[in-house]
This record gives sequence, C-alpha cells and structure tokens, in this order.
Amino acid sequence: MGRITARRSITRITIAADGDATARRVDTLTVEEPLEIRVGGMPLTVTMRTPGHDVELAAGFLVSEGVIARGDQFRSAIHCGGPGDRLALAGGRTGTPDVVAPVDGGNTYNVLDVALAPGVALPDLSLARNFYTTSSCGLCGKASIDAVESVSSYDVADDDVRVDAATLAALPDRLRDHQAVFDKTGGLHAAALFDGATGELLVVREDVGRHNAVDKVVGWAVLHDRLPLRGTVLQVSGRASFELVQKAVMAGIPLLAAVSAPSSLAVDLAETAGLTLVGFLRGATMNLYARPDRVVPARVTA
Repeated sequence: MGRITARRSITRITIAADGDATARRVDTLTVEEPLEIRVGGMPLTVTMRTPGHDVELAAGFLVSEGVIARGDQFRSAIHCGGPGDRLALAGGRTGTPDVVAPVDGGNTYNVLDVALAPGVALPDLSLARNFYTTSSCGLCGKASIDAVESVSSYDVADDDVRVDAATLAALPDRLRDHQAVFDKTGGLHAAALFDGATGELLVVREDVGRHNAVDKVVGWAVLHDRLPLRGTVLQVSGRASFELVQKAVMAGIPLLAAVSAPSSLAVDLAETAGLTLVGFLRGATMNLYARPDRVVPARVTA
C-alpha cells in the first residue's frame, strides 16, 4: 500500500497588528495518486484517490457501475507492478476474494487488476470510462436517473427501516471521531455505514474523493458479502451529490445523510428511487428532502 500522508516544508505567515511573522515549518498533506482499475487485464477507469483499501474501492466502483451486485461475483484482485514483475496468484478460496501482489519489487500499487467470478459478464469496455477522473467527480455527466433505475439490482423504496431523529443527529460527530487521517491533514472526505435499527457503526473509510470514500464503504460490504445493505444509513462528511445518491441506490442503502447541501439532481434521484435523503445534518437540525417517513422525531411541535 502506498503512503496515505506526506510531509512538506511550508512557509507560514501570521498576521498581527505589530507586524506579520513568517516561519518555516513542516506540514502533513493527504496523498493523492491515480489508481487504474482493470478487469480481466483490460483498463476500465482511472480515479484519483488516497492509497489504502484499494480492493474495496474497486469492488465498490464495480457495484456503482452495475458490473457486480453480490460478493460472490468478485473473485480476486491483484496489484500490478512495473514491466517485468512476476505476479503470483493465490490458490483456492477462503471465503473472501484473494488479494495478491507481485513477487518482485517495483510495484507502485497504482494499478489494480480485478478478476470476476466465472459466469459474471465482463463490463462493456467500449463504454468504459477510460479517461481521467478527478477526485471531485466520479460520474462526470455519464449517468442519468433512467440509467441508474435500469441497472440497479435493488429496490430501496421497499426498505422499511426507521431511524430516530436523535440517533441520526449524532452520526456526524460519530463519523468525525473516526477520521484519523483528517485529524493529521484536514484534507479528506469520509463516509460511514451505520445500522439503522441499532445505530451500530459498521465501517468508516476516508479518501481525498468523496465518491471514493463511499466506494470503499460499499466495497467493504462486497468483500463481506453483505449486499444489499438493507436497513443501513450512509453518513458522508460533505455534500450529497447525484453520484453519492446513485452509489447508495446501487448498493441497496435506503438512507443517505450529509452534513452539507444536496444538489437538485440528487434530490430528483432520491425521490424517484425511494431513498431517504437528509441534508444539512448539523447539531439538532436536519433537512429531509425525500422519503421523510423513515426519520422518526421524538415529538412533533409544528
């Protein structure tokens, strides 16, 4: 695995009435590096991400793209090295996908090749997103609401999960408490999955890209064969974009909560799919943009 953080020398300026002060110091930065995801040796996409949990990232991405929908459809993943590296494939199944690396050195861990289970159709590489995907854009205009509806294997509209408003209000702080790398850098998004009935924290992932953080959470579910994620809440640290709603729908997550604003297209997709969308979840207040019936207040005063 590559570095998650990096150290750089900077100049810090402090403005004061009696004269500005400058000082040299070392700052900790979030690492951002490209990851090329291949399927069966063929390039599928490149995304900018923070190294770590790359297999989860790839598995979650394949769920978002409708390539797989269950854990048993994901066979193995291998980090590919530079030219001449010998690759060693793990033998047998142990209940989870095999993850192997080159025998020799030279691996930058920025290329991951995924093998799907026998019988699972390979993605249509003529439609693959073989272009640069920035860390702020996962879909880049590719998908539409109709496309998401047509390829999703799960119907989140019929999920009968109910979440207490007080439980929901506590989730941003619980997510923040687990953002270890953010504490060092201040430069990462995060996503967490909670059990809607008990409030149990299931998994937290951080990444420079908000869509990557969600893919890593979904990928965790793939590797633990937990799809669809019925009865769960996906809490994210930033805004609720169309792509995040799309990823939740594709994974069967019925409720998405964000500390910031949703986009209009995110609300449209949430309403169409039957996903509960919560925005501006801060302190004791929240805005419910779609399917508000799943959030249960203690009492109603107005």
